[in-house]
Amino acid sequence: MAEVFRRFVGLAGLAVAFVIAGCASRQPPLANDAYVWQHQWTPALARSISDSGQELRAWRVLAAEMDGRGQWRTFSPAWPVLAASGKPVIAVVRLEGALQQWDETVLLERTRALLSQWRLQGIRFAGIEIDHDCATSRLPAYTHFLASLRPLLAPGERLSITALPTWLESPGLDALLAQADETVLQVHAVQSPRAGLFQPERARAWLREFARHTGKPWRVALPAYGTRVSWDDQGRVVAIESERPTLVDSTESRELFAEPAAMQRFVAGLEADVPHGLAGIVWFRLPTEGDERAWSMASWHAVLRRTPLTSSITVNTVPSGDPSRLDVQIVNSGTSDMALPALVRIDSACEAADGINGYALQRTPQGLYLQRTRVGLLRAGRQLAIGWLRCSRSPGTVRIDR
Repeated sequence: MAEVFRRFVGLAGLAVAFVIAGCASRQPPLANDAYVWQHQWTPALARSISDSGQELRAWRVLAAEMDGRGQWRTFSPAWPVLAASGKPVIAVVRLEGALQQWDETVLLERTRALLSQWRLQGIRFAGIEIDHDCATSRLPAYTHFLASLRPLLAPGERLSITALPTWLESPGLDALLAQADETVLQVHAVQSPRAGLFQPERARAWLREFARHTGKPWRVALPAYGTRVSWDDQGRVVAIESERPTLVDSTESRELFAEPAAMQRFVAGLEADVPHGLAGIVWFRLPTEGDERAWSMASWHAVLRRTPLTSSITVNTVPSGDPSRLDVQIVNSGTSDMALPALVRIDSACEAADGINGYALQRTPQGLYLQRTRVGLLRAGRQLAIGWLRCSRSPGTVRIDR
């Protein structure tokens, strides 16, 4: 009997060991940070910070920027909002990549004053991040600036920098990375806009290559937004619209988006095979309800929580103020922001119809269609009027043509 008991205890112990080993082999989700890049601290921004804090490790908040002419500008966050979140806050200083020269003494003094101000605001101040998308030829000067900046930090404060994939082939990259406690590799909006906002396979290659350059913890910046890019007759980019429209007279424009479902798949792949040293994700940028080119809050929270996104986009007709006219609407009742459908078929013989809001009427031998004239997303929980019908008889049905 004693021998049977000993065998039972041994098998039980082995089972427990297998369970422990199985749990240990499952990596925890990568930590989420978010860039707070808005210049104006609105009530909508405060709500986004309050609503998203549970899923985020830290805020990286735009604190100051120097433009291509060397003009310095600082921003004043809503300190009580950041303090109430209880999360670490990293002040981000953006130095325009086109800036060819700077007075290092003046820049260091301005950064010293910025650090002193942020330390007094009652937040969990964690350090500073320098965002400088410079050419590879400028990396030695950038490295010297970072080495001069380090002594300005107080104990416990960390120096972060952003890095570009174009730096991976530079012999000066390792010396630059040695000056930082942490690096954020940017893999979105780093190529020609014609190549799109984000390319998953190219991003994976950059991540694998970057992991070979640093032995320190690092993070990857991923997109949670869209943008509209316009070109002139010579193919030069004349405008990039993100948070607000810009009036431009251009011959070509294109909407670029990082779809939530695509980014969720990319993150799942990262977490299944984490590159060496990768400590987390920094999302650009924190969405707000008023930011039409950022993700909806429903999509944002689903991606942060790693919960499945639901896709549900439908089209229907609804009565208008005119008894003889029906409006055509697209409705997104899921949790995933989705691309607007390319074609909506009208199965009826209406006397008049037309498209609006990026849709145009097409009459073909096969029937009437509302055709999308520009790429766009319909945010989760939203609806969009895309046309109208005027029919003396039953309007029949409208349906998305797949």
